[in-house]
Amino acid sequence: MVEVAKPGQAEKEWLLREDHRVGEAWVSRCIDLGEYLIAREQGEIVGFLRFSRFWGRIPYMEMIRVLDGHRRSGAGTALFLAWETAMRESGARLLMTSSECDESRPQDWHRRNGFSETGSIELPGIQTVPEVFFLKKLD
Repeated sequence: MVEVAKPGQAEKEWLLREDHRVGEAWVSRCIDLGEYLIAREQGEIVGFLRFSRFWGRIPYMEMIRVLDGHRRSGAGTALFLAWETAMRESGARLLMTSSECDESRPQDWHRRNGFSETGSIELPGIQTVPEVFFLKKLD
């Protein structure tokens, strides 16, 4: 069974290790603002979802990651559904996410979870391929 919760400072070291690309300041910021969810299986942290708000308003899923060996267990879906529910309850009517254009598996996952491709942008000097954006309307 997968349990989803907001992490506290006790989970910070795990997040720093597993979400290392964003750095300590961003990890701390997201913990403090409640912009992380973690998934546990049998008490062990197996994944996380990190988000922020595009233009300060639209919930934007920046990263969802489940550790190798725990994928296809329902942890990613549990994280996403918990986030979607929380965002709907906070009054959001639209969700946003993205992936690099050559990442077909994440894009397939977004589509399976109700997102539609809405466009892409090039980020010269940051990425070698365009970033594809996805939106999901909430009822």
